[in-house]
Amino acid sequence: MNAYKAGNPIWTTRKTLYAMAEPTLGYCADAVRRHDHDRYLTALFAPAPLRDDLFALYAFNIEVAKTREVVSEPMLGQIRLQWWRESIEGAYAGTPRRHEVVEPLTAAITRHRLDRALFERLIDGREADMDDEAPADLECLVNYAQVTGAPVTQLAASITGATDAASQEAARLVGTGWALTGIIRAVPFLARGHRSRLPANLMAQQGVTEQALYDLKPEPGITKVVEAVADAAADHLRRARSLRRDVAKAALPALLPARLADHYLGRIAKAGHDPMNRDLLRPLVSRQLGLAWSATLGRY
Repeated sequence: MNAYKAGNPIWTTRKTLYAMAEPTLGYCADAVRRHDHDRYLTALFAPAPLRDDLFALYAFNIEVAKTREVVSEPMLGQIRLQWWRESIEGAYAGTPRRHEVVEPLTAAITRHRLDRALFERLIDGREADMDDEAPADLECLVNYAQVTGAPVTQLAASITGATDAASQEAARLVGTGWALTGIIRAVPFLARGHRSRLPANLMAQQGVTEQALYDLKPEPGITKVVEAVADAAADHLRRARSLRRDVAKAALPALLPARLADHYLGRIAKAGHDPMNRDLLRPLVSRQLGLAWSATLGRY
């Protein structure tokens, strides 16, 4: 049967997805579409009244996540992060700064009574980006992924109304797994800037030197290091799915990055866990269809 036949639920969902993307976008939605297209696609599966709030959250995440890339020295990065801390403080005090992200984010915080501690944890986690030293071991890397990835997904779940314990735990696990997947995908980008997020002890055990990595010609042992990180990401996704029966259905749009992580991890495995494999640079054209199928089934 033709998967694109009229009336097929996947085709219907796909048409809906493209239709939702048509209207002129606001600042936050456009920023997310351009700089975090994966999350942009997942947000389109949320009920229309919630999308702007998700876009505001994801735009905030982009702002804090790019800090290391837009400053010339760590002190300037600390100043930028402090600006965001004060902005979050103002949002909760009812005195938001006039800013294209802060104002819609404040509205989302107010509407959904979002947990301030999660915002603070995310900003604090981004302080680690000011230190170019690689994490000591896999545990340190997972901790980094948890504080920089989990709060965003937990807050997104809260926006959907999924504030129960199971949904929040699933969001924490998905957010961590998604962040670990992103770290693997970012290996070449970071290496060009003489930075690495791969565990230092595993690099040493596998005979991979930082200089070779920075030259984009790492020793063969790099595949074993990446495989260990990929396994940690997949484990977090498996644990999140073990909670599926208890997770609120409304949380699905926040948890859909898990499906995208599956696709990326599959491609990484197919490439032999070589982060420099040029095939990994090709666009993942099946993203929309995969998300549509997952949304139709109600699975993350």
